[in-house]
Amino acid sequence: MDGSPGKKPSRIQKRNRKKIMDAALDVFSQHGYRGATLDQIAEAAGMSKPNLIYYFDGKEAIHVALLNGLMEEWMAPIIEMDPQGDPMAELLGYVRRKMEMSHLYPRESRLFALEIIQGAPRMGPHLESSLKPVFDEKCALIRGWMEQGLIAEMDPGHLIFSIWAMTQHYADFDAQVQVLMPDAALARASANTHVVEMFRRLLTP
Repeated sequence: MDGSPGKKPSRIQKRNRKKIMDAALDVFSQHGYRGATLDQIAEAAGMSKPNLIYYFDGKEAIHVALLNGLMEEWMAPIIEMDPQGDPMAELLGYVRRKMEMSHLYPRESRLFALEIIQGAPRMGPHLESSLKPVFDEKCALIRGWMEQGLIAEMDPGHLIFSIWAMTQHYADFDAQVQVLMPDAALARASANTHVVEMFRRLLTP
């Protein structure tokens, strides 16, 4: 993007970058990285392709910016899990937050899923450097809770995977959920109750 080093972007520049990022999120979450084009993103953002390129060097730069922001957002709830808190409350709180995120950020979830399905070509280094240390730390924490008899024993890593799979299903397979359960409000409420109760029973010693 044009601008002198250290110069803060103007309000218009911030607004246009946000427009591009939001439009790109729609396009990438629908078509994936390979199927998306700069023309599609520019059209969705309501601007010309040359204007878009003023803000981002190309499609990959936009995609990487989206993924980096998404990684921070996705990691926040598990990072916030309190080692000093009640284990059941902390884990069920994490489940509830993940359900909330699936409802609020379905496009982001699908974008992440598409990147991983394709082998994480752009996100691989971030998974290794950012997510892996947090994952290992939380597995150790959960294992410690299990060894103290505070929650049922199981593989901590697969427990986390199960939480991700169950909660993100409602974002990644939203079109299917809508067909099978047309009452969206009821489906969401019953999903929250079901998933939290399922993990409560699983975790009870």
